[in-house]
Amino acid sequence: MKLFPSKIIFLVLTCWLILACHTSQIKDKEIVVTENGSRKYFGTIGSDSVYAYTINNSSGLKVVITNYGATLLELRTPDRSGKMGDVILGYDSLSGYLQKGNPYFGAIVGRYANRIGHASFLIDGVTYKITANENGNTLHGGLKGFDKVIWTVDQVNDSILVLSYTSHDGEEGFPGNLSVKIEYGVSSKNGNRLSINYTAMTDKKTPVNLTNHAYFNLSAGRDSTILDEELAIYSDKYTVVNNALIPTGEIAYVKYGPMDFRKNKKIGKDIGQINGGYDHNFVIERKSDSGLIRIASLYDQGSGRMMNVFTTQPGIQFYTGNFLDGTLIGRNGKKIVKYGGLCLETQHYPDSPNQPSFPNTILEPGQTYNEMTVYQFSIKP
Repeated sequence: MKLFPSKIIFLVLTCWLILACHTSQIKDKEIVVTENGSRKYFGTIGSDSVYAYTINNSSGLKVVITNYGATLLELRTPDRSGKMGDVILGYDSLSGYLQKGNPYFGAIVGRYANRIGHASFLIDGVTYKITANENGNTLHGGLKGFDKVIWTVDQVNDSILVLSYTSHDGEEGFPGNLSVKIEYGVSSKNGNRLSINYTAMTDKKTPVNLTNHAYFNLSAGRDSTILDEELAIYSDKYTVVNNALIPTGEIAYVKYGPMDFRKNKKIGKDIGQINGGYDHNFVIERKSDSGLIRIASLYDQGSGRMMNVFTTQPGIQFYTGNFLDGTLIGRNGKKIVKYGGLCLETQHYPDSPNQPSFPNTILEPGQTYNEMTVYQFSIKP
C-alpha cells in the first residue's frame, strides 16, 4: 500500500502525540526517568548534563540526589512542630560541588572510602601504587574518586533512585574493572527511612570500601555547629590512628574517656580533649555477619529531630567537620564553619588492605560486595 505525503505527515504527528502523552520513560544521555520520578536540570559538565532527582514518602521525608557523584543534595525532614528542614550540608548550585576544596558533601566515596596509608597496598605479592591526595596517603579513592564522576541513572520513581558506575582497571591506580550500583530508597515503615544499598563486582582482586559522606546538622541550620547535639555510638572499641589519621593497627577500648559515646552525650562535651576533633572509626561488633544493626543515634533538642543509624558494615567513622573553616559558602549564602556538620560514615576500617588483623576488604571475581545503611528519622517530644 502506498502512502501519500499528507498521510505520512499525519501519521508521524499522530505517533509523536501518542508518545508524548503516554510514554512512561524519557531517555536522555542514557538517563532513564519513569513517569513518577521528579527530575530537574542541575548543570552541565563538559558535554554531560547533570540532573537532580527527588524521591519522597507520604510522611514528609524528601530526598534530592544528583547523578554527579551520586550525591545527596537535600534531605528534608519535619521537626516537632511539623516544619520541614534540610538536615545535611550542601550548596545551592552545581558549581559549589565542583569547587576545589569541596569536602565530599553528601557524595558516594570510593573506590576505597577513608584512608589507605602510603597510597599503596599488596595483593598476591604485587604492590599497587595508587593516587596520593593527602599527605602521601590516599583519601576517598584519590584525586578523582567516585564523588567526582557522572553516574548513570538506571531507575527512578517516587521512592527509589538507582545509579551505576564502572570504574575501569587502573583508575586512580586500583586494579580491576569494578561495576558499582547504588540504590537510594525512602519509606515510612518504622519512621522516615532513607536506605542506601551498595553493590559491586570486579574482574580482578581489588579493595572496595563504599560509603556516603553526608554532613548532618539536625537543627537544619538553626545552629551553626553540631556541638550541642547529643550522640550515642553503640561501640566499645575504636581503631587508634597516628597523626596522619592512618590506623596504627591497635584497637582500643573507649572506656570512660572522650571517645566513649556508649550513652548519649553532647558532642562538644569532650571534643576539646581530642586533638583536632573527632575523626575516628568505631568498631561494630555483631553476633553474625549479616543483618542491619543500630550503631548510632543523634538527637537535636531544639528541633526534636532524632536520627538512628543502622548498617551491615563492620565500622562507622565519626567525623565532626574539623577541616571546615568558614571559607565555604553553603545554602542561602551562609558560611560553613568548623563543626558545622558531622559525618557518620558506615564503612570498613581505614587502611584495611595494609592491616591483616582488620576485616577483609579485598573483593574477588565471582564475589558480590553488598552492604546497606539506613538512616531513620523520628521526632522526640
